[in-house]
Amino acid sequence: MPQHVTVSDYSPEWPLEYEREAAALARVFGGNLAAIHHIGSTAVPGLAAKPIIDIMPVVYSLEAVDALKAGFEALGYEYLGEFGIPGRRYMRRGGDERTHQVHVFSVLDTANITRHLAFRDYLCAHPDVCAEYAALKRALAGKYPFDIGAYCDGKEEFVKKHEAAALAWAGGGHE
Repeated sequence: MPQHVTVSDYSPEWPLEYEREAAALARVFGGNLAAIHHIGSTAVPGLAAKPIIDIMPVVYSLEAVDALKAGFEALGYEYLGEFGIPGRRYMRRGGDERTHQVHVFSVLDTANITRHLAFRDYLCAHPDVCAEYAALKRALAGKYPFDIGAYCDGKEEFVKKHEAAALAWAGGGHE
């Protein structure tokens, strides 16, 4: 069954769910965990989103993460390794109707860490861009309710444009 693409109004439960899940994941990561962040649309107050909690742990060793696969599976995650992005470890929970996604990066991968955090923070600081993004996501979910690929492709130009603006904003002392 293909993933059903739904976009929901912002929920104040999302940060609470992130906190619960981050604590459970931190226990599995143990001393390898350098930091853990709530990323993606559910991390932006007021932003409509697919109700999927995106979590970005930052670790000292990706190889050590691979050795913890069984611990993540015990939490209900499907461990998918790099899953198309070299230098990342990806896990998801909930199957086609996923509820959580975990994107693990090494502390040395500052480019990926910075772009995720800058985009999140830029959306928080720019309500007009946030509203535009919400409208785009709602339109795409309506047009492609069972085609996650088309939904993601439809967002790509917007994300790339505003990710570049976010990186400039983050590096330039903010506007």
